[in-house]
Amino acid sequence: MNKPSTSANQPVAPGIPADIRCAQDYELVAQRTMAEPSYAYVAGGSGRDLTVAANLAAFSQWSIYPRVLRDVKDGHTRVTLDAQTFLHPLFLAPVAFQKLAHAAGEIDTARAAQATDSCMVCSTLASCHLEDVAHAAGPHKWFQLYFQARRNDTLALLARAEAAGFSAIVVTLDASIQVASTRALQAGFRMPADCVAVNLQDPSAGQPAEEIALSPGDSRIFQGVMRAAPTWSDLTWLMAQTSLPIWVKGVLHPDDARALQAAGVAGIVVSNHGGRSLDGAPASLTVLPGIRAAVGDDFPLLLDGGIRSGADVFKALALGADAVLIGRLQLYALSVAGALGVAHMIKLLREELEVCMAQAGCATLRDIGSEALLRCPGTN
Repeated sequence: MNKPSTSANQPVAPGIPADIRCAQDYELVAQRTMAEPSYAYVAGGSGRDLTVAANLAAFSQWSIYPRVLRDVKDGHTRVTLDAQTFLHPLFLAPVAFQKLAHAAGEIDTARAAQATDSCMVCSTLASCHLEDVAHAAGPHKWFQLYFQARRNDTLALLARAEAAGFSAIVVTLDASIQVASTRALQAGFRMPADCVAVNLQDPSAGQPAEEIALSPGDSRIFQGVMRAAPTWSDLTWLMAQTSLPIWVKGVLHPDDARALQAAGVAGIVVSNHGGRSLDGAPASLTVLPGIRAAVGDDFPLLLDGGIRSGADVFKALALGADAVLIGRLQLYALSVAGALGVAHMIKLLREELEVCMAQAGCATLRDIGSEALLRCPGTN
């Protein structure tokens, strides 16, 4: 398969390529449309990509039981989360720097979200202004927030998100420190000069940071990079600053889930940051049942990490998620065909999910439970 050898992406196709037959095909076709270093960055995670691989492998450990003689003619995929009703459980994850994939960046993703009745979660590190993203996204839009080093900067982002009409805040807590992917480093990836976090006071955020002045004997990690990492007091403070529901993204341990539930967050995104945080962390799907057991049946949970098909979505819902976030597939589809590609990818995923539901005898999302799955022999 030929790949572009320069840092520039190939022109976006005027329509859907003929070799896109399922949602996962976008991952393959994107290798022709994205510059090789950019593709390596998007496809990679951190370190040796152990967690990236684990996210994908976790879904193959489960089979879906087909059922017969079930009446599903009135089936649907609606889901209600924290008093908001969505026509389907496919959310567009807060992927940063989307101009890496397409010149229109997050604006085209937002247009696709509106066209497919999808909820888009806009990243703090978006390469388009959050107000423009909100305008294009339609009624369902959430804003993902990174705590800033100065609380006034965090408040400024929060106020802009509220004014733009975002209906929930998703606070990411697991990405204060990240190790570059070996794959991206080997490909020579560098963030393009025109791909910046335009919503921040320092739009070069996400680029290599200047060294923090340290005292003799200080750790570059503990007293350096982690100096401004959020703590419980920061989350408590944030929750007092807004009436919008606060979701927390980046939870893998049941004890953290219980504590966040007790603190009053609206919901949790079970996520290992797509393998971009701690390399060697467990797959999101693997820990999902334990977190569901910890918080009970009625507390809202989303799953992020490794979704490539409607069958993957079904398995996530069966193991405890109320909805899922689509990350890398979103960027692949954006690179292939812009807004049309993202909308088509969501359409394919939704139809793949509905096929699984129909064949498994599940007319609604509430009918999908762990009894619909069988763990494959030889897996733990």
